[in-house]
Amino acid sequence: MEENLTMTLKAARVNKGLTILEACKLLGFGKDTLIKYEKHPELAKKDKRDKFSEVYGIAEQHIFFGNK
Repeated sequence: MEENLTMTLKAARVNKGLTILEACKLLGFGKDTLIKYEKHPELAKKDKRDKFSEVYGIAEQHIFFGNK
């Protein structure tokens, strides 16, 4: 992936081929929480950003988490 290319959390999930419910199981939190992070990625703290990166198989710097 190009160095300055980023994707949204939803795009990363879809790219991995996961439904919301499948992603929730792997991430360890509920549907409403995942939807919240997909709509407001800037709310994700470092531990959650790390988990998204791990589950979706994309380096954190390639996932858009809003203004940091």
